[in-house]
Amino acid sequence: MSFVAVDWGTSSLRGALVADDGRVIEERSAARGILSVPPGGFPEAFESLFADWMAPPGRTALVSGMAGSRQGWIEAPYCPCPAGAAEIAQRIVPVEAGRIAMVPGLSDEHDGVPDVMRGEEVQILGAMQLTGLDEGLFVLPGTHNKWARVQGGRVTGFRTCMTGEFYALLSQQSILARTLDAAAPLDEAAFLDGAARAAQGRGLLHDAFGARTLALFGRRDAAALASYLSGVLIGEELRSQPLREAGELVLVGAPALTRRYALALGTAGLRPRVLGAEATWAGLHALHRARSMPA
Repeated sequence: MSFVAVDWGTSSLRGALVADDGRVIEERSAARGILSVPPGGFPEAFESLFADWMAPPGRTALVSGMAGSRQGWIEAPYCPCPAGAAEIAQRIVPVEAGRIAMVPGLSDEHDGVPDVMRGEEVQILGAMQLTGLDEGLFVLPGTHNKWARVQGGRVTGFRTCMTGEFYALLSQQSILARTLDAAAPLDEAAFLDGAARAAQGRGLLHDAFGARTLALFGRRDAAALASYLSGVLIGEELRSQPLREAGELVLVGAPALTRRYALALGTAGLRPRVLGAEATWAGLHALHRARSMPA
């Protein structure tokens, strides 16, 4: 039987009606992220978008993302790494018994500090399904970027980088906001220049200031400086990753972000596989099937 796959994040609500074989029948989305839902309003928000899909008797929904956080519909405690589809499926939390359930997310601890993800674990499972890979480094750009190591079909560990949030802060709230246009389209040359600057290892706090001085001396315009700063930040992020040990490398995310990461990785001679929203539906389908398998 088909089921409803839901990705409910901070700023948006997306869903897909997915056939038993994994084929996406229909998709829907709305600007109803968890931050826009009042206390107690999650059932109404869910039904407003998916009531007709959920009408057939016995149909179920599987929800992933920030809806499973403390600020969301119901808290689904994190599943610790290492974990694959089987382990995550065992920790899925009922929201409405036999009808709606919540995916738990993953946790990892390294260097004495815990790390977490919600929603990206589903994308990783889907990326494994779509690529046929069960080993490699899976990179998920976003506000808080994830670098996940996969071995034997399980996420063995991951690290989070706040690159997207730092870009937003610097480009919108720092002095750099006065000299760059954060809404400008990507300027590949300026982006690669920034990434190359970061690769030289002089330090992010120094390199970021270059986005101001390049404007002061008229060497970059506001549009190019946004791409330059993006390149500096992403280049610094890549500099801290064990890229030469990556093996297979997979990028999963929105095209605007995966394009930038692919460009930066290309300067290191790396050619990642790239996936988009389809990874989420494939991952939820994998969990749906894992839940249906006998123990």
